[in-house]
Amino acid sequence: MMLLLSPDHWSDYELLDSGGFEKLERYGAFVLSRPEPKAVWGKSLPDAEWRRLQHTSYVAGAGFGRMGKEDSGTWRRAKTMPDQWTVGYGRGALQFRLRLGLTAFKHIGVFPEQAPNWEYIYAAVRSLPVVRPKVLNLFAYTGASTLAARAAGAEVTHLDAVRQVVAWARDNATLNAFDDVRWVVDDALKFVRREARRQHLYHGLILDPPAYGHGPNGEKWKLDERLWELLQACADILLPSDSFCVLTLYSNGFSSLVADTSVAAAFGQSREQESGELFLQDPFGKRLPLSVFTRFKR
Repeated sequence: MMLLLSPDHWSDYELLDSGGFEKLERYGAFVLSRPEPKAVWGKSLPDAEWRRLQHTSYVAGAGFGRMGKEDSGTWRRAKTMPDQWTVGYGRGALQFRLRLGLTAFKHIGVFPEQAPNWEYIYAAVRSLPVVRPKVLNLFAYTGASTLAARAAGAEVTHLDAVRQVVAWARDNATLNAFDDVRWVVDDALKFVRREARRQHLYHGLILDPPAYGHGPNGEKWKLDERLWELLQACADILLPSDSFCVLTLYSNGFSSLVADTSVAAAFGQSREQESGELFLQDPFGKRLPLSVFTRFKR
């Protein structure tokens, strides 16, 4: 199993502290505190220092943490800051910018622990012996992985079930002068099955399914009930060679071994498969695990 730390060269992001079921993060010029169920240890900085540093803190609604019953929360500002701002990510040739924003469900438009996967996606696309590899990004959220694939030269299809989120991703593409991404608002499983019937194949698949959600027409999604079905369908649209796949799972009920075994069973053995956890580390050495992943090339 691998542990992949978000790279320390990212000047616009920093995990300042974690603990007490919270995390304190800097995104560009602004510091935010948010609930974090996996931060079970104590804080290293005193509460007074958290309050001094933070521009805003998220207060969860009554249903927070209950799958499918999350109530919207509120942001309590301690200092002046905008509702939306931009940050940059860059390493070598991979450079892009993201618009962030304060939402009612505590998310702000990026999951920084995913940075090692952005690097992997960029390198995987660049290594393919194809001029414009076709990449499908499912459950694509605001599109950081889409930007990484597109920056590497891929022809990207970006899919999410939430229209407003796809609009946010389009703003990010415009911010980076990428005007040729294919945007799709649809249920992921239904779309994949249609692509299989049409015999539309891809060089790369990126999957970041939520633990629980709904499709654009009210379709219910529960990860532990639908993951295997999704992986089997995706196996039908990934090219048998010169291809790659990245799967991330945020549900507490799944381990990297479950992800690794499920992907191997659905797609078959690959020449290069690796799995593990994505984590962030604060300055005090506390490592905050946030998701499990598996990924392969063939």
